Amino acid sequence: MNPLKFFLITDTHYFKNSLGAYGEDYERFMDFEQKCFAETQSINEAVFAYLEQAKQADIVLIAGDLSFNGEKQSNEAFSALLHDFQAKSGKKVYVVTAGHDFNEKPFAYDGGARITPEGTKFTDLYGLYKDFGYSDAIAFNEKHLSYVAQLSPEVRLLVICNDIDGQKHITYDDEFLGWIEAQAKQAQADGQMMIAMEHYPVLPGQPLLALIGDARQSESRRLIDTLADNGVHLIFTGHMHNQSINVTETAKGNKFYDVCTGSTIGCPAFMRLVTVTDKDTVEIESIPVPEFDWDKKGLTGEEYLRVQFERMIRTVIRAMKDDPERFMGKVNMKKTPFMMKVVRFGGKRLSKITVGGLARLFFIRADKSVKKMLFVDFAIDMVRSVFEGNQPFVEGTPGGDVLLKLFRRISRFKKTIKDSQGEELDLYDMLKNTVGNYGIDDYNAVLKLS
Repeated sequence: MNPLKFFLITDTHYFKNSLGAYGEDYERFMDFEQKCFAETQSINEAVFAYLEQAKQADIVLIAGDLSFNGEKQSNEAFSALLHDFQAKSGKKVYVVTAGHDFNEKPFAYDGGARITPEGTKFTDLYGLYKDFGYSDAIAFNEKHLSYVAQLSPEVRLLVICNDIDGQKHITYDDEFLGWIEAQAKQAQADGQMMIAMEHYPVLPGQPLLALIGDARQSESRRLIDTLADNGVHLIFTGHMHNQSINVTETAKGNKFYDVCTGSTIGCPAFMRLVTVTDKDTVEIESIPVPEFDWDKKGLTGEEYLRVQFERMIRTVIRAMKDDPERFMGKVNMKKTPFMMKVVRFGGKRLSKITVGGLARLFFIRADKSVKKMLFVDFAIDMVRSVFEGNQPFVEGTPGGDVLLKLFRRISRFKKTIKDSQGEELDLYDMLKNTVGNYGIDDYNAVLKLS
């Protein structure tokens, strides 16, 4: 087969800036946000200006959450941006919509209190984005806004939407899984290679994320088996705003890869260039989001987005001691007077303790290169690396060794834990592989599908 190249981006979260994203209430909202808000229009314009000039590929895939939160004007403006991009570049765009793209009560900030611009209904999405995969699909599931597109004479794209009218992040029923299986089998019968795209990951980006129900497709194992056992061994996803490449095998021994990509508008901000060399080989290359036109206070785009990410983590930790009620609301903890006191006490200790001090509490030693580091700063590096991928806290590094000692202490009291889908995980192994990457490179890799 002839090699096929395409770009992939995700979680563009386009917000039409004129709707309003400024003021005291806006800044308070942004204290807890990983992604940008006011800047998204500028960032996306820079991304598509880059893609317009890029010579490597003439196809762009977008893996969902196209608008910030379903504002009608944002969806209309992003659709117009995509139409303009296709007309100027001659390139083809394929999208999947997701939960942030329809919302009847979105929000904005025009300098005062939160306001509610006009929203988008799920039934509006086809009309807004029909020219980006749907209208020329060779198979279309209207209820699920899912379709099959012919990317090249030998390669088909299966686009799977996680939503239906009135529901977001659904569990796929037998009927829809049957439709998915039928498309995979038809591709096999036609001698076609098929790859897939949906918004939610089907494998946890990092093992710890398996504990969070919203972090991946519900009942994901059923989808993996349906795809991999019928010749589809690769899916591109987004949602979690993290860089990761993971692989699993079905009971029948078929490989399945999930390539999750960071958002264009938040740290880590990357695009993928994908090369399908043959039916067994796919090369993944990561490209940083380009510089964008905004007052970045002298920072590069990468630094600017990282500052926002770290602002979120620092705010969460600071809120434990200064505003425990808000902290508990953000993490869905039950707000009792006793638990508020516990959270406040823990927040005060965390804000002052060093890595060495925490290590002593568990009767372990920390290397001198990290022992005097504030644990808050250490934790920020650790959490950010979970999203950035290629986590550096591995065995044999000062940070990795102190964490692994800590995890061994913790796992003495609890050996296993169940994830959000009821599967039992080894606690130590889960934590070890969350803070350190011992597997596939999360940025650049050659995937062997069989």
